[in-house]
Amino acid sequence: MDGSSVSSGVNLAVGFGHWLQNRPFALSIAGSDWSYPFVQATHFTGLSLFVGTNIVVDLSLMGKRKKSSAPLQLSDMLFVCNWTVSAQTYLTNMPFLTKLGLLIPLALVLHIVVQRKAPEWEKASETPSAAKIAGFAELLLWLCVATAAVLIPYVG
Repeated sequence: MDGSSVSSGVNLAVGFGHWLQNRPFALSIAGSDWSYPFVQATHFTGLSLFVGTNIVVDLSLMGKRKKSSAPLQLSDMLFVCNWTVSAQTYLTNMPFLTKLGLLIPLALVLHIVVQRKAPEWEKASETPSAAKIAGFAELLLWLCVATAAVLIPYVG
């Protein structure tokens, strides 16, 4: 891909972000004293539930929890819990782009692999090394997602 293609893609994304943040629903959220904090709180609550439940499953896979629940049972039980306003600014923010374009997709793919492999891993008498590595890698990716999210306001 040459530089002009990348530049065109960035301009297209920024144009979309500008359009999105100027929609009536986004303007009403941005202009409200209570809507934006409510949307942020909802986002962070959902993210915390999703990441928190994944951490419990990953720690179980790594053998760092009591074996009171198998990783598959834990994952199935927690699955229920797992599942705009400044768009133009975010679409040029490197931590945001890294979080959304790289880290979250990788973490979600790994999460899906863990979900699919959990029944096989559960049958083993001891937690397989692959399960431990997958649990550790997923924890690391979610930590990177959180770190990127924290950097968004500070890095342009």
